[in-house]
Amino acid sequence: MSKVAENLKTVLADLPSGVRLVAVSKFHPVEMLREAYDAGQRIFGESHVQELQQKVEQMPKDVEWHFIGHLQTNKVKYIAPYISLIHAVDSVKLLREINKQAERYGRVIDVLLELHIAEEETKYGFSPEECRQFLTGGEWKELSHVRIRGLMMMATYTDDQAQIRGEMQVAANLFDEMKQTCFADEPSFSERSWGMSHDYRIAIETGATLVRVGTTIFGERQY
Repeated sequence: MSKVAENLKTVLADLPSGVRLVAVSKFHPVEMLREAYDAGQRIFGESHVQELQQKVEQMPKDVEWHFIGHLQTNKVKYIAPYISLIHAVDSVKLLREINKQAERYGRVIDVLLELHIAEEETKYGFSPEECRQFLTGGEWKELSHVRIRGLMMMATYTDDQAQIRGEMQVAANLFDEMKQTCFADEPSFSERSWGMSHDYRIAIETGATLVRVGTTIFGERQY
């Protein structure tokens, strides 16, 4: 068994039923992705459009590609034909562009709204209040080529587990509120994407359904 396969097996053993693994494969060579694929992994997360396109061409067709990084509106058209889930929709403008490009390709693209909860200026996303106002406002219902599947966030990069748990709990509470108020009749609103290599166990405790793990599986990134 390869090192990647061993690491993958270890991470999967941590995940309870109902939590799916997004193997964050950005900056890792296709050979490593194939090792994970051969070990059964099918969901891969990328954050650079050009790198993603190259890997799509080289990997088997049953891979489910998730775009997990900051996505510029002018890059949406390149991934619209095939992307399975866009995690980090951080503005209404981006959501509208995804809807426009999805319509061009006759698709409905699944998305998550990104929350900015962490105490770091480098993070993107809606504040919890902005997200609440947007969803209760209802404009999203007119965007028939996107489907809002849930929420995504990145916790502050810190060793303070109480802070990480608190930030994730803010996201979990907002998800529950939006589920009851805006998506009560939408069973597809079901995804909570938070947790990475250093904090995915806390993410599971706070209700994550998708965890994004890269370094623990593939090792340090090869820039």
